Amino acid sequence: MSKPKLSITLLTVGETLRICAPTVLESASGPVPRERCNARLAQWAAAAMKHAEIETFVEGLEHVDPARPHLVISNHQSTYDIFLLMHLYPATLRMIAKKEMFRIPVLGPAMAAAEFVNLDRGDHQRAREALDLARQHIESGINVWIAPEGTRSEDGRLLPFKSGGFMLALQTGIPILPVTVIGTNDVLPAKHVRVRPGKRAGVRFHPPVDPSAYGLERRAELMEDVRRTIDSGLPEQFRSYPVASRP
Repeated sequence: MSKPKLSITLLTVGETLRICAPTVLESASGPVPRERCNARLAQWAAAAMKHAEIETFVEGLEHVDPARPHLVISNHQSTYDIFLLMHLYPATLRMIAKKEMFRIPVLGPAMAAAEFVNLDRGDHQRAREALDLARQHIESGINVWIAPEGTRSEDGRLLPFKSGGFMLALQTGIPILPVTVIGTNDVLPAKHVRVRPGKRAGVRFHPPVDPSAYGLERRAELMEDVRRTIDSGLPEQFRSYPVASRP
C-alpha cells in the first residue's frame, strides 16, 4: 500500500536534513572529503526513490566510462530528476544548480560543501566563474551535470537550450554525455508539490559527443545535435523532432 503523499514529502525533507546537517557542520572545520559526500548523496537519493516507491530502469550504461569524467547534459522534467540521476549514475556526480537553491537554509551550504556549482545566469561574470569552477571539478574527477533548458518542462517536451554548458565543452574539449530522463514528470510534475508514488522512471545514456569535432564556429550545430539525441530517448508523445523512419 502506497504511503500518503504528504508523508513522502515529509520523509524526503527529513532525509535531506539528515544528510545536509552533518555536511554543513563538518564544512566549518574545512573541506568535507568527497568520498563522504558521495556516500551521503547516495543514501539520500536511494531513500527518495524508496519513499516514492519508484521503479527505476537504466539503458545505455555501456556508454558511461566511470574512469573518465564528462559534462552530463540532460532534459529537466522534475525535482526528482536530481534524486534519479544521483541514484543511477555510476560515478561521482554533481550538478550545476540555480543560485536560488543555494539560498535554502541547510541545503544550500551543504550543496556548496559537497562541490555543487552555483550558477547565477543573471550575472555574466558570476556565470563565467561558475563554468570555470565546473571545468575544475571535471578535471579533478567529478562528472558535472547541467540541464540546459534552465527550468523544468511542464509538458515533458524539451524547452530551448541555453548555451553556457556547450561553451564550456567547446573551450575545454570535455566530452558531453547526453542523458534522457524519463518518467519523473509522472512522479512530481513541474510546479506541483504532491508526489505521485508507485511510478516508473529511469534514464537513457547516449554515446558521448566529442565537442572538438565541432569547434566554436559550429556551437549551434553541437547544441542541436545533443538536443536531438536527448529528444530521441523520450517517449514518442513527448518528442519535439519527427521520429526517424525505419527501413
